[in-house]
This record gives sequence, C-alpha cells and structure tokens, in this order.
Amino acid sequence: METRRLLTPVNSYGSQDGEGRMSLSAASLHPEEEDLRRRLKYYFMSPCDKFRAKGRKPFKLVLQLVKILIVTIQLILFGLSNQMVVTFKEENTVTFKHLFLKDYAEGSEDTYAVYTQADVYDHIFYAVDKYLAIPSETIGRYAYVRAAGANQSALMLCQQYYRKGRIDPANDTFNIDPKIVTECLGVDPPEKIVSPDPVGDFPVYQEPGYSYRNFTLKFYKLINVTIQFKLKAINIQTIINNEIPDCYTFSITIVFDNKAHSGRVKIHLDNRVDIQECKDPSVFGKGDNRLRMFFDVVVLLVCVFSFVLCTRSIVRGLRLQHEFGQFFRQHYNQGVCLSDRMEFVNGWYILLVVSDILTVSGTVMKIGIESKNLASYDVCSILLGTSTLLVWVGVMRYLSFFQKYNILIVTMRVAFPNVIRFCCCVAVIYLGYCFCGWIVLGPYHVKFRSLSMVSECLFSLINGDDMFVTFAEMQQNSYLVWLFSQLYLYTFISLFIYMVLSLFIALITGSYEAIKHQCEGETATTQLHAYIAECKDSPKSGKFRRENSSSCSVFCCCEPTPLEEENVLVVN
Repeated sequence: METRRLLTPVNSYGSQDGEGRMSLSAASLHPEEEDLRRRLKYYFMSPCDKFRAKGRKPFKLVLQLVKILIVTIQLILFGLSNQMVVTFKEENTVTFKHLFLKDYAEGSEDTYAVYTQADVYDHIFYAVDKYLAIPSETIGRYAYVRAAGANQSALMLCQQYYRKGRIDPANDTFNIDPKIVTECLGVDPPEKIVSPDPVGDFPVYQEPGYSYRNFTLKFYKLINVTIQFKLKAINIQTIINNEIPDCYTFSITIVFDNKAHSGRVKIHLDNRVDIQECKDPSVFGKGDNRLRMFFDVVVLLVCVFSFVLCTRSIVRGLRLQHEFGQFFRQHYNQGVCLSDRMEFVNGWYILLVVSDILTVSGTVMKIGIESKNLASYDVCSILLGTSTLLVWVGVMRYLSFFQKYNILIVTMRVAFPNVIRFCCCVAVIYLGYCFCGWIVLGPYHVKFRSLSMVSECLFSLINGDDMFVTFAEMQQNSYLVWLFSQLYLYTFISLFIYMVLSLFIALITGSYEAIKHQCEGETATTQLHAYIAECKDSPKSGKFRRENSSSCSVFCCCEPTPLEEENVLVVN
C-alpha cells in the first residue's frame, strides 16, 4: 500500500482529475466540505498547477534558487580563504619538523626514533640549539613568545619518571612506585641588544647560556621527555584574497616517548595553532573587505527570510492537518491514520529549515572570522559545508514533480525501511568482526591496531579495496594467529561481498522493480487522497480564485482567506 501511494503522481490533484476510488459518503455539496476539499487539493498541487489555480508568481521558488546561488558562492569564497589557513598551518608544521628534529625525513613519522642514551641527549640538545638560533637561521620570520611569569621560561625542557624505579632483569626483580614525578628546566632565548639593523632589518642577539646541557635524564625510570615552546608568525599570503593577514601563535611540543621501556624512544612533534587579530594592521591599497561583509549580510538576510517562510509553511500544514482530522471526527466519526497525517509534514521544508539555521550560524561565524574576532575556521567550514549540502539536496524537490525524474526519490522512500532493518542486522555481525579482529590481529597487523582502523579496513574490504595488501601485511610471527587471520579474512570477505552486499543491492533493486510494475498497473489511493479526489475542480476552473480578496505583497506574505492555502517557500 505504501508503494502504491508513493507512485501516485504529485500533481494528480491538479492537472489530472481522476475518479475517486473511495467514497466516504455521498457526494456532499456543503460549502464547508467543498471548501476543505478545495484547500486540501490546492495544498498538494504542483507549482505549475498552483500558478494556474491562483495566478501567483513563484516568487518563493525564485528566492530559493537565489539562495542556492549565493550560499554556493559564499562557500567557495570561504573555502579559498580556509585553504590558505590550512596550508599555512601544514607548511609550518613541516618546517618545524625539519628545523627541530635531527635528521628528519618526510614520511618517517612512524619510524623516527633513537636507541642509545647518547642519541637521546644529542636530539634534545639539537632541538634546543635550533630554537635558540631561530633569528639567524630560519627563512621564515618567527618571533619568540617569552615567559609571562617570573618563574616561567620561554622553553620548558621536562622529563617525567617514576618516583621509585628499580628494574633488575638478571634476577627477574623490580621495584616500582607508579607515582609520576615531573622535573623541568627553563631555557630563555637570547635578549636583543641592538636596534634592528638598518640594512638587513634583522635584530642582533646576545649569545645565550648553555646550562641546559647539564640536564641529566634518569633512563632507568624515565617515561618521557618533552620540549615545549611557542613561536609567532604572520600569514601574509591572505592579501591575495584581499583579506587582512592573521597573526599565528604556534604551540610546539616535541615528545621523546619511552613509556614502553623497550629500548626504542619514539620522537614526534605536535603543533597546535592559535589565530588572533594582528595589532595595528596596515596593508597599503588592500585589506578592505567591506564588499565581502556586505555579501555575507545579504546571505544572512535571505536565509532568515527563507527560515521564516519555511517555518510558516510547516505551521500552516500542521494547522490544515488538525482541521482535516477534526472535520473527519465530527462528520464521519473516525480518525485519520498516521500515514495520512504525515502527508501534511513536509520533510523538504524541515530540511530547508535546518539548512537555514546552519547557514545563519556559519555566516555569523564567518563574519566574526573576517572581522578578526573569531578564529574557528573548522567549525565554520562544517556549518557552511553541511548547509550547502542540504540546500543542493533540496533541489531534488523540484525534480519530484516530474514522474520520470522522481524515480530516485520514490525508490529511496520505498526501500528505506527495509534497508534500515537490514543494516541493523548486518551491524551486529560487522561489530563482532571488528572486536574479534582488533583483539586477535591488532598486535600483528598495522591495520588492526585500533577499533577505528579495524572498521576502516573491513569497510574497504567490502568495497574490494586493498585485499592483497591486507593479506600480505599480516606478520607470521605466530603461526596460529596467521592461520586464524586467513580464516578470519576469507570468511569476512565471502560473507559480506557475496551475501550481505548482494542482498543489500537486491533490496534496492526489488523496490525499483516494484515501483516499475506498479507504474504499469492501477495505483491505489489512501483515505486522504480518495477524499481529495472527490473534488473535480481543475486548476483552470477559477474556483480557487474566489473569495481571494486579501492583499498580498510581492513575496506572497499575506493573510489567507478561507479558501486560500499558503504558497510555501519552494514549490507550494
């Protein structure tokens, strides 16, 4: 019944006047009932039929199309700006790795480690020396962030170790106190002693002390060593986009990880970025972003107006639903089923309301970023990206009014309940394989080291990606585990590709075939559709224009008359 109801053309109450297959009572000529039928019929008409019925221009449809255009342009402009920010962060992170990590090579993050005490000291002192030599060695223009308090330093060299630790492998004995002690040594950069060089525009610094070279590590109970400091820089490439440059503060942490006590000290560098407004920015001939700000305000106003109209349409649909249900209870002594009540809840309008909320939030944040009051580029990009996605998905509403283009939407609606139930059953098996692979294969296979990595690997296998590599990278240190891995991978691939994936496709294909067969035969109508079909007035009859004496603005925002149903934002 659900499939047949969905197959009914959307404009069946407008340009097509079929015979009602279900009569709830004798043809009633009461003005109240005829008025209700006519308003219900108008509510479910297509935009073309609504134009024929009342002669209203599709101003709201034009508004929605304009919103799609300006939101997309806004996203592109913000994307170009955000790309520069991300590129600046990534390139500086690579620069810091080459500056402060001795003998660093691209792509060696997983294997970059040291194995002797001398190498640990050598890499620590190398990083500190390079930090102190930044003014004279780096190509980029960086500045130190000096200590804020009297007991703090610009660079903190710290080691963490167990308060008591004695390990004697020869006698198989140990004595560990798990309480962690942190010991730090502060290092300050050299002080500036001469004004900027009039020729090179570079300051001159006095030589620093080297007391940090007396820092002694307690290797027998060492957990890790950290080097923490901050640097400042300015991203001037944003001038290309006619934007005022941002000032960056890089919080850099170099970690020498020895918590495994395996004889291998892994080294990695983390870079956290804070963006703030520069003090007294001065860009000759550029940096005026008033036009961009004006465009953001236009997007904001259009989305607010769209939100108001969509909310208005949803509320009026619910009011019409309530009136229809109340009428049925009073005149036919029966209620309206849930499926008929849900016909009045338009999911496309809810999608547009959510899109408008996200666009307004993202635009407000974008204005704050451009005015240098905010620096949440990632949050803003998520809001604007999601809102643009929903706006473009909303375009499918227009295609749903054409039966030949409506096949995707109808197929999704018919197959969706069965697909969800099927996925719930499959998820149980999938999670079982995830936990099993993580606990058994995790120590022996790089793709199974965490639950998220296991899920990614298995999902790739379902789609036929990296099958041979997954088999080949399995370590053969344990023959039993290797044998289990073969059984595990073969059963998973066979089950999910040959059975689960095939059944999933069969569900979609079955829904499509059912729709195609129903299109060739007679379609059934629900109680609501049968009731509306008893109204034989065509859109061109002129009866929908009667008693329509309210004065409307150019955007059709007017108080409706008893015979008038609202003209919703996109197509109604």
